[in-house]
Amino acid sequence: MSDDVLLIDEPLPKVRRFTLNRPEKRNALNDALRGALFDALRAGDRSRDVSVMIVRGAGPCFSAGYDLGSPNHDVERSIAKVDGWWSRHVVNNWFEMWDMATPIIAQVHGYCLAGGTELATACDLVYVADDAQIGYPPVRLMSPPDMQWQTWMMGLRHGMEALLTGDAMTGVEAAQRGFANRSHPIDELEGAVLAVAERIAKVPLDLLALNKRSAHRAMEAMGIRAGMRAGADIQALGFHQPASAEYLKSFGTKGVRAALSDRDRAFGDYRERGESGEGAGDGPDVDGG
Repeated sequence: MSDDVLLIDEPLPKVRRFTLNRPEKRNALNDALRGALFDALRAGDRSRDVSVMIVRGAGPCFSAGYDLGSPNHDVERSIAKVDGWWSRHVVNNWFEMWDMATPIIAQVHGYCLAGGTELATACDLVYVADDAQIGYPPVRLMSPPDMQWQTWMMGLRHGMEALLTGDAMTGVEAAQRGFANRSHPIDELEGAVLAVAERIAKVPLDLLALNKRSAHRAMEAMGIRAGMRAGADIQALGFHQPASAEYLKSFGTKGVRAALSDRDRAFGDYRERGESGEGAGDGPDVDGG
């Protein structure tokens, strides 16, 4: 793999693909990766030679979330550093992807957690591997999501269950519940995504932009933009709760990895599943665990 945090190629005419390239960190979203991705998305959106953009992850997963092992700044768009700035900033960025004229497809395999699920949600279409693991574990001890997609994408009952437990769903379940368009066996996922991208690219650019916008306007008429922005403000309250404050304090006293393991131990999942490479104390310092 290249040392570049983002790889860019064009697997088909009019299709530009971005590969998150921090596999040793499970494609954790640090400043460098987030900045590179948004620069590349903006350039692709401006190009008259690009009809579809694809976002995927290198290595074992799509993305395990924001990188908690390094400082996080407002690299995509500047914002005043007042209470709740982080969640409002990332929601601004995810809606920037919605507002782009060019359709964006998420190709999800392996772990897609926390901030990784926000990135996938910001895409227009989502195709997942059958055995992907998609969830938002920070709701267990940190706060509600930065971008609360759960109830919007999956409805009240499935969304509520996800928010109250932080449990992951498989790719098959994600497609059944509305988070993803379809799930595929992992060895068929790339081909399926490229087939959809190729069909989309047959439509003229100006009509693609209108078709994308019409779907988003319908969701906005139902309140999705206002609802997610309200969720970002509620998320800021989470960090003022005693349980969250104690958990965040443990990052300094125990280390991030140990704190994440403590979070998931009672649930027996994520870092505590006991699988090779995913055991307690192993893996990157990311908010998905």
